[in-house]
Amino acid sequence: MKNVDKYARGYFMPPEMSLNWAKKEYITEAPTWCSVDLRDGNQALVVPMNLEEKLEYFQMLVEIGFKEIEVGFPAASETEYVFLRRLIEDNLIPDDVTIQVLTQSREHIIQKTFESLRGAKSAVVHLYNSTSVAQREQVFRKSKEEIIEIAVSGAKLLQKYAEETEGNFKFQYSPESFTGTEINFALDICNAVLDVWKPTADNKVIINLPATVEMSMPHVYASQIEYMSNHLDYRENVILSLHPHNDRGTGVADAELGLLAGGERIEGTLFGNGERTGNVDVVTLALNMFSHGVDPKLNFENILEIIEVYERMTKMKINERQPYAGKLVFAAFSGSHQDAIAKGMKWREEKDCEKWTVPYLLIDPKDIGREYEGDVIRINSQSGKGGIGYVLEQQYGLDLPPKMRESFGYIVKDESDKFQKELLPDEIYGIFMKEYVNVSTPVEFLHYAYTKSDDYETKVTVNIKGEVEELTGFGNGRFDAINNALQQKLGIQYSDLVYKEHAQETGSKSNAVSYVGITAADGSVYWGSGIDADIMTSSVKALCSAVNNLLKG
Repeated sequence: MKNVDKYARGYFMPPEMSLNWAKKEYITEAPTWCSVDLRDGNQALVVPMNLEEKLEYFQMLVEIGFKEIEVGFPAASETEYVFLRRLIEDNLIPDDVTIQVLTQSREHIIQKTFESLRGAKSAVVHLYNSTSVAQREQVFRKSKEEIIEIAVSGAKLLQKYAEETEGNFKFQYSPESFTGTEINFALDICNAVLDVWKPTADNKVIINLPATVEMSMPHVYASQIEYMSNHLDYRENVILSLHPHNDRGTGVADAELGLLAGGERIEGTLFGNGERTGNVDVVTLALNMFSHGVDPKLNFENILEIIEVYERMTKMKINERQPYAGKLVFAAFSGSHQDAIAKGMKWREEKDCEKWTVPYLLIDPKDIGREYEGDVIRINSQSGKGGIGYVLEQQYGLDLPPKMRESFGYIVKDESDKFQKELLPDEIYGIFMKEYVNVSTPVEFLHYAYTKSDDYETKVTVNIKGEVEELTGFGNGRFDAINNALQQKLGIQYSDLVYKEHAQETGSKSNAVSYVGITAADGSVYWGSGIDADIMTSSVKALCSAVNNLLKG
């Protein structure tokens, strides 16, 4: 590509390599989660949420299990100010939930922020100012010392107004654009703020290190976090928080490696909504932990309901391939994938497995409210016999013989290819019924009767092209006798008869399902199926269906 030389790596590695995080295998416990949907996410919407929408969204976040929720920038928006007052005055904040608000390091903004928080039972006041080289030089045109003074004066003002305001307050500081800041300068400014607040075991503060712009590969961010964690003053009384964005598409990786490197808290949004390419996706991050057997302490068991509220409130859509949440993320169209999933599911049933190990499915879709039917096995022209057979078995109780699955699979794939569309389960079932079940032309089975002597003598009544005839056959059983009668009357020969039967559903009123395959003289195999309350009748109907398919060629 042209112009590649104009780009430079704008991040800063720590002065000493910090790689202890790389020795850890996985995240062993959930971080403290802080949803920033109602601030960072909301300000990124084309049409921000109104008051009633914000109230509904807040309630959903509480139900999911968030214990910290950033509710806005009350000094910058009248809607957010009114929303915050409504939460406090109407006692809508549960006792175990802490709200968070954002403020710049400017006295009139800090003053109005504390006015909005009057009477809050538990609130985090989040102070920030930008510290990166680009921001210092291009936007503020200030020295490092002047940038530190902005942060320190803001920290002092937070203390002042907290003492004068009714409520219970905690403090948080973010060196905004941390990833573009020299690491030692980021450390200096954070320690300067900590020297003002002097956190204790009973009054901890939050230092939040945001990837305001994601500028490096995730391992660099992790090394930056580990270095800061190792060198922050008052470390035992500091909660180290991460706020990754997704400019490079690795926000989740930044968060995961950052947690290994010492992060204890995550600020993010549902489905990654946020400025530019978005914030870290809390749903993906939490369910990644879940897939490793770690309780994320957030409840996404009703993911479809959460998606409905999210899309209605934000006017945004979940991508079909969004991890865990997208409509197609559990779907398998490939024949080999479908076959592996179907066999994996059967293995679980047979072995009564405790752990989830089904091929191609990272987690059990049912654990987040998704269904196997319509979510996992999806049928189109790329599908195979395993997936098609799985759909019929799971939804309609039809367990086809393996070779019949293969034959039917070609019919379904041709149908999908012909109309260039995915086939729904009901459509697949309809094709099966039309092609194989109780086929009655040109030979329609009516009824039979038999007597047992040395050989079974069986009389079968059929309608052949409008004429009713009674045929007599002999064999080593009723089915064999009817089979012989049909071959003799119709003047046909076939061999290698395949037969299978089962109950379509449990209970005394269940239908019997039979499958019959016959091989014609030229080697072609023809299949038929019969469904009836009587097992023998279903068998004869299956045989007649196979014969009819042979006659039709």
